Amino acid sequence: MEATGEDNLVEYGFRRVIITITAVLCALLEIVDTTIVNVALNDMRGSLGATLTDVAWVITAYAIANVIVIPMTSWLSQQFGRRNYFAASIIIFTVSSFLCGNASNIWELVAFRFIQGMGGGALLVTAQTIITESYPAAKRGMAQAIYGMGVIVGPTLGPPLGGYLVDNFSWPYIFYINIPLGIIATVLTLSFVKSPKYGEKLKANQVDWWGIVFLSSFIGSLQFVLEHGQQDDWFADPIIVTLSVVSFFGLLLFIWRQLTYKYPIVNLRVLQDRNLRVGTIMCFILGFGLYGSTFIIPIYTQSILGWTATDAGLLLIPSSIMTGFMMPIIGRLIQKGVPQSYMVAAGFLLFFIFTFWMHNVITPDTGTEHMFWPLILRGVGLGLLFVPITTLALSTLKGKNIGEGAAFTGMMRQLGGSFGIAIITTFIARFTQSHRVDLIANLDGSKFEVQQRIQQLQMGFMSKGFSSSEALDKAHKAIEMSVMKQSTVLAYMDIFMYLGILFLICVPFVLLIKKGAGGKVDMSNVH
Repeated sequence: MEATGEDNLVEYGFRRVIITITAVLCALLEIVDTTIVNVALNDMRGSLGATLTDVAWVITAYAIANVIVIPMTSWLSQQFGRRNYFAASIIIFTVSSFLCGNASNIWELVAFRFIQGMGGGALLVTAQTIITESYPAAKRGMAQAIYGMGVIVGPTLGPPLGGYLVDNFSWPYIFYINIPLGIIATVLTLSFVKSPKYGEKLKANQVDWWGIVFLSSFIGSLQFVLEHGQQDDWFADPIIVTLSVVSFFGLLLFIWRQLTYKYPIVNLRVLQDRNLRVGTIMCFILGFGLYGSTFIIPIYTQSILGWTATDAGLLLIPSSIMTGFMMPIIGRLIQKGVPQSYMVAAGFLLFFIFTFWMHNVITPDTGTEHMFWPLILRGVGLGLLFVPITTLALSTLKGKNIGEGAAFTGMMRQLGGSFGIAIITTFIARFTQSHRVDLIANLDGSKFEVQQRIQQLQMGFMSKGFSSSEALDKAHKAIEMSVMKQSTVLAYMDIFMYLGILFLICVPFVLLIKKGAGGKVDMSNVH
């Protein structure tokens, strides 16, 4: 970025406040919308007459569109000018939110969610660039922290807000709520945001159309495979096999195309930077932990403990508030030059303690009070991970490369989340099966305790007016239910254990990272 371009983007006073609010509002819109839908899936299923597999597409479509757009944002902003691109994204997002709410069948809803994701992907990354470039270099760590608050608090605001709207209104309102916010954001963007001049536009025949095709086929197929792997029984399903092959070749062709074409869409040469390479991997693991734990805890509380959606969502709020509280403190520490690798190592360590603690407290009837402190710890850990990983990854990059590097970190965070959720759902199913087999092996019908328990249950059912044979049948079912419940809980315990080990392994690697010049980071055009 030219020196002339850099200074006139920095804003002061009132304008900076407005621009910050606009950008955080847009990032929040995007992120809350990723998770708000999870709570409403059951209601959508009922009113649109769809199966659970069909309804899962509401999430999948949005995620696929998001992940395709994110790597291209840096290039699209140059093509159309940042302000216009940002405003257009908000408008696409808002209009498609309205259409989502009005969808009359499941596939209409899925199509509109895809369009909404195309608009939404841009909001995240461009919002980060806009916030960062509106602050002078000395305050960049703070700018990251403000943005980080939005990114981390967002996923946890989704479920309780969604639960509230679904319980008190109806599911289309989770989309309608975006409309007034979108209109305000559009007006503010057009009045206050400026576009930098980075380079010339490309003519239509110079655009790397093949690159776009390869990128979409690689990431789109990968996302599909991850979201649908478990329910379609992985590689036993021809669609999954085909798409895995498409994804693999898409990746190879995409890499070849970007390295040989004169105007690549995604500049892969940025990855020659060692810190960015390490940072991209860390972002992947962060996504894995952030989205994985945000996904597993509500499912556990709803399916095992029988909580409502709103309660399950509210459980995660203290953790987010803690992260939000940590952000400015960490922004300060980075400005003072505390080595980021220490902070990241501490964050991974805390995350390990959190998963280990959760592994020890979850039972078929754990109360809120047992999960409160581990979740607070998770909040502190996430705070220590988010800002330092992002700044660390970009610490040795210069100029325009910073924006391009940031697109990688953003994409890897999203992909890490998808991988995390796919792997966790698969393992929950596998572990539950194996634990069930182990537990049933211990239920020997000739043992006195087993006979006694079955008889107690049978008596209980008979006292409710069932005949002897019906009651015996129900007693066996009740025992089967409790075996299932116990084996599911054991599966969740395993998942927490393995997540913890994953984070623990990261600690020594983080400490190997070489420091950026002088420890302080110039985050001038961070995305």
